Amino acid sequence: MFLREPSHWAIVILVLVLLFGWKRLPDMARSVGRSMRIFKSEVNEMKNDGKDSRPSPAADDVVAGDVVPPRTTDDRPAG
Repeated sequence: MFLREPSHWAIVILVLVLLFGWKRLPDMARSVGRSMRIFKSEVNEMKNDGKDSRPSPAADDVVAGDVVPPRTTDDRPAG
């Protein structure tokens, strides 16, 4: 691979410092870390989606009433 030697890492770090400046690198690293944590949590949510499903609180909320069948084209008034 490309970054096997320590000298390769040193060149990459030097290029990053020259491109972005010394003061912006910690903020960039922090931002990348946050993004990776968010990505990891989203991937875990996708893996668990449907396996450990908890019913919605609205699932127990029942409204009393009659069920009305949907209208068909024959049920519509002429006009």
